[in-house]
Amino acid sequence: MDIQTRKLNFIQEFLKIQNEDVLSQFEKLLHKEKSNISERNLSPMSVEEFNKRIDLSLADSENNKTIEINDLLNEISKWH
Repeated sequence: MDIQTRKLNFIQEFLKIQNEDVLSQFEKLLHKEKSNISERNLSPMSVEEFNKRIDLSLADSENNKTIEINDLLNEISKWH
């Protein structure tokens, strides 16, 4: 059975669940697994990469490629 079929079967069974405790357990499991995946995908930044990002940020600031926080918040409020 391929993964897409397995997911569809799981969804069908999941939709039949009527117990709040079982749903809570699935939610906890999902959040925990997502957190674990995120942690595994993190890798430390090298000093060279860190310095490169600092240089790029400083150049953006010097070239007025920044946005004030209030302008950013105003822009975000238009997304909804």
